Amino acid sequence: MNAIQQVIQGSVDYANNILWSYVLIAVLIGGGIYFTIRTGFIQFTYLKEMFRVTLDKSEQTTDDKGESITSLQSFFIGAATRIGTGNLAGVTIAVTLGGPGAVFWMWMVALLGGATALIESTLAQVYKVRDTKSNAYRGGPAYYIEKGLKNRALGIVFAILIAVTFGLIFNSVQSNTIAAAFDNAFGINTAVVGAALVVLTGLVIFGGVHRVAKFSAIIVPIMAGLYLIAALYVVVTNLSELPGVFAMIFKSAFGIEQAFGGSVGAAISLGVKRGLFSNEAGMGSAPNAAAAAEVSHPAKQGFLQTLGVFLDTLIVCTATATIILLSDSYAAGNGEGIGMLQNALSEEFGAIAPPFIALSVFLFAFSSIVGSYYYGETNIEFIKQSPAAVFGFRIATMGFVFIGSVLSLGMVWSFADLFMAGMTLINMTAILLLSGIALKVIKDYQEQRKQGLDPVFSAKALGIENTECWDVEEEARPAAGEVPPSQ
Repeated sequence: MNAIQQVIQGSVDYANNILWSYVLIAVLIGGGIYFTIRTGFIQFTYLKEMFRVTLDKSEQTTDDKGESITSLQSFFIGAATRIGTGNLAGVTIAVTLGGPGAVFWMWMVALLGGATALIESTLAQVYKVRDTKSNAYRGGPAYYIEKGLKNRALGIVFAILIAVTFGLIFNSVQSNTIAAAFDNAFGINTAVVGAALVVLTGLVIFGGVHRVAKFSAIIVPIMAGLYLIAALYVVVTNLSELPGVFAMIFKSAFGIEQAFGGSVGAAISLGVKRGLFSNEAGMGSAPNAAAAAEVSHPAKQGFLQTLGVFLDTLIVCTATATIILLSDSYAAGNGEGIGMLQNALSEEFGAIAPPFIALSVFLFAFSSIVGSYYYGETNIEFIKQSPAAVFGFRIATMGFVFIGSVLSLGMVWSFADLFMAGMTLINMTAILLLSGIALKVIKDYQEQRKQGLDPVFSAKALGIENTECWDVEEEARPAAGEVPPSQ
C-alpha cells in the first residue's frame, strides 16, 4: 500500500508542479491584472462602497418567497469557507517552504483577485436560478457557464470538480488540520476527533441552507475576532520588531534575502497556491454563495465578495504570517503546519496557546466544512435535482471528514491543490469570456450610484438574456440610469 501511495503522491506532485509553477500563476496574476485595468482599479476606488453595501440594512431582509438568504448571510457563508485552515496551516506551510516572500505573493493574489472576485460574483448573481423545490436561489460558475456560455457540458464538468473539491477533498483538509491541532494540544486520537466532527457536520448540513447561513453568521465573527485579538496582542508586544518582519517579506519576495530559506520561485508558487486556497478569488467557489442572496443589483454581491477577499488575506493571513515570523520557532524550524503556529503562539501565551489555537482551528475549519458542503450541494443540484443524490453527497461529505482526520498532511494537501487547479482553470476561462457582461452590469451600478440611487437591475434594459431571476416583473424595474417615479 505504501508503494501505491508513493506512486500516486509522485504523480499528483508532478502535475501540481507544472500547474502551479507556470500555468496557474500566469492565469491568476494575468487575469487579475486584466480585470483590474478593465474595471478601472475598482477594488481600490470602491472600497468605501464595499463597506456601505455590506452594512446596508435594506439588503438584510429576504423576500419571504422561500429559502433565499440575505446579502450579509451570503457574505458570511463565503467568509466561512475562505477563513479556514488556509489562513492558519496554509500560511504556515507557505512561509516555511517558500520563505517569508510567499506572504508578499499572497498579498498580490488578493489585491488583484479583488477585481476577479467582483467579476465572478456579479456573474453568479446575473445568472442565478430559483430552486423549484426549496425556492432558494442557486448559482455559480456551473450556472453561468450553462446560461452565459450556453455550454451545459462544461458546466457539469465544473460542477463535478467543485463538488468533489469542496465537499470532499477540501473538507478532508479542514478535518485533518482540526485533528492535528487537537492531537498536539490535548493528545486526543485523530480518529476520535474525526468521529466527533462527522456527528457535528451531520447535524448542520442536514438542516438546509438556512441552518448553514445562520451557523456561519454566528461562528465567523467570533472565530475571526478571537484570533485577530490574539494576533494584535503579539504585534503590539513585538512592535519594535515589526519593521524587520516586513522588510524580510519584501526582500525574500524578490530574492534579495534568502537567509530564511525558500527561493523566489518557491515563494511565488507557494504564495499564489496558498493565497488562492485561502481567499478563493478566481477559483469559482465564492460565487456559489454570492448567488444565493436576495439583492436589488448583482454588483452588490460582487462588492461584498471582494471585501471578503481583502478581509481573508490582507488581515487574517497577514496576522498568521506575523505571528510565525516573529517567533523563534520559525527560525529554528520547530514544528510542521499547524503545529508550528501553536509553538509560535506558545512563546507569547505559554501553555494556553496550543488549546487556544486548537479551538480557533476548530471554529475556522468547521465553519469551512459547513460552507464547503453548501458549495457542493449547489452543484449537485445543478447536475440533477435529486433528493437521493443530495442525501448521498451528505453521507460522502461526512465520510471524507473522517478520512481526512487520519490521512497524512502531504497527501491531503496535494490532492486539494490538484483539484483546485482544475476548478480555477475552467472558471477563469469562463469569466474572461463573460467579462463583457459583468463589466456592463458593474457600469450600470456605477451610473445609478452617481445619480444617488440605490441601484436596481434590469436585465432587459441591458440586453442580457437567460437571466430567469431578473426577468420577473421587468415592467416594474427602472431602465438603466432611469430615476424611479418615487425619486
